Amino acid sequence: MQNPAVQVGTLMTLAAPADIDNPSAVKVVVDSARRALYFSRATIPYDRDGAGSKYFKHLGFYAYRKAALDRFVALPESSLERSERLEQLRFLEYGIPIHVAETAYDSVGVDTEEDLQRVQDFLRSGS
Repeated sequence: MQNPAVQVGTLMTLAAPADIDNPSAVKVVVDSARRALYFSRATIPYDRDGAGSKYFKHLGFYAYRKAALDRFVALPESSLERSERLEQLRFLEYGIPIHVAETAYDSVGVDTEEDLQRVQDFLRSGS
């Protein structure tokens, strides 16, 4: 967000093996300038030839410029957003780029009972 031209920023990390096929872990694909191309609950990119694609998990942390956020709330829900149930797709579908920085740190989302159990197990183990 140091670049004033960036209107929306977020984070990604290398996906753990357990997150690659997990629909609760949102994956992101970026272009060479680290702008998001797409976010999905599906496993993207599809590794058709078994070349060993890298998968990145979206962490769900955002930074917004006020103008971008004001525009976002004024726009209707997009078809991709409705399909994937991912609000960030509204930005992309309406042509607002999302810049993505990579971090080595991961986060744990708690969206399901299984997620809650995983966090509780982690806390009990002291890891």
